[in-house]
Amino acid sequence: MGARETALNVLIACRKEAGWSNGVLKDYLSRDRLDRRDAALATRLCYGVVQNRNLLDFYLSQLLTGKLKDLHPAVRDILHMGLYQIYLMDKIPESAAVNESVDLAKRYCKKVRSAPGLVNGVLRNAVRTKGSLKEPRSWEDKYSHPGELINELKSYVGKERMEAMLRVNNDIPPMVVQVNTLKTTAEDLIRQLEEAGITVVPHSWMENALVLSGTGSIEQLGAFRDGLFYVQDPASKLSVLCAELPQREIKVLDCCAAPGGKSFAAAIATDGKASITSCDVHAHKAELIAKGAERLGLPITAQQQDATVFRPEWEHGFDAVIVDAPCSGYGIIRKKPDIRYKDIAQMRELPQLQRAILEVQCRYVKPGGLLMYSTCTLVHAENEGMVEAFIKDHPEYHLEPLPLPAPFPKNESGMQALIPGEYDTDGFFISRLRREK
Repeated sequence: MGARETALNVLIACRKEAGWSNGVLKDYLSRDRLDRRDAALATRLCYGVVQNRNLLDFYLSQLLTGKLKDLHPAVRDILHMGLYQIYLMDKIPESAAVNESVDLAKRYCKKVRSAPGLVNGVLRNAVRTKGSLKEPRSWEDKYSHPGELINELKSYVGKERMEAMLRVNNDIPPMVVQVNTLKTTAEDLIRQLEEAGITVVPHSWMENALVLSGTGSIEQLGAFRDGLFYVQDPASKLSVLCAELPQREIKVLDCCAAPGGKSFAAAIATDGKASITSCDVHAHKAELIAKGAERLGLPITAQQQDATVFRPEWEHGFDAVIVDAPCSGYGIIRKKPDIRYKDIAQMRELPQLQRAILEVQCRYVKPGGLLMYSTCTLVHAENEGMVEAFIKDHPEYHLEPLPLPAPFPKNESGMQALIPGEYDTDGFFISRLRREK
């Protein structure tokens, strides 16, 4: 199976099953066992189409003689892929984009007899008219973000930073991994990955973080199977490092832990000396955390636990509690491009859940201990507003300055938002709260 067929299957599966493209893509890459080159192309096509859906429809509406809404869904998927290759990729021969798309239409649209001819005609027209079509003027069409979402994000980041963030949201997300320094060094891992044909660049400012390209399916790498690294964005790891966990026998709770990155970061930061309890509301996700910890050789206890349900035996039992709360996810749109199309009204219900989690988790912190609250979104009500409201009702907690590394400015507020495109990270929010003794 080739890259384009895998990509089409992913797009169809996401559409039919409402799955997240990154997760579905991972499953299909593993299933189809593509080599690195084809895996990279399939990934580029999947993300590119989802990221640019409005833009591709803007072009498609100028190339069709009929209406967009009348297109068979699979035909539309194929046309999106073809147009993305022709208009937005610079190393794909136009003839290959057209011919491969027609072949896909023959095999996947057998009930639509006109599909191969339609795909051929539209894409050849796209080649002929390349550079002469009208270009979109609105951010909604240019960057394929719904207008309501644009307004939501603009209210948080400001108009002057907005377009740069939208542009970054449509970039191919980097593969950033964290070195398991309990097993190896960054230098030795770089050497091993390069010997396997992987391109490796150290992250611009985070120590022991590497940016990889040309990996294919990462689970097939020997260094991965040996537990020498794990995948985690620097922003997510930073939210743990800002706790400044000591290298001694402390107790740490990660209450919304899946897929486990913050628990892994905490274990490594404490040199494997901390007792870390890592929880998720779903049993299968707790199992994934446990398997990840076993692969990495980290002393982590993973278990199923609803973060909104109080456990009396845990009260005042932890030196640090990490709350990476379920959120709207607007900081990770480049990794989960489908987020932009989710119902924003449903997203606005999340602060209620976040507050319920905080009300339980704050009871587990020892006097003098830390509560680290973070999200991967860019919404005031889920970030600064949530923390401020919590402190107002819990005077036993206060914000502490965040010990941020360069290139960040000095932080005195105890809260920090990371905007995509500014610090070479995902969008993120970090806060550090100390419980009074």
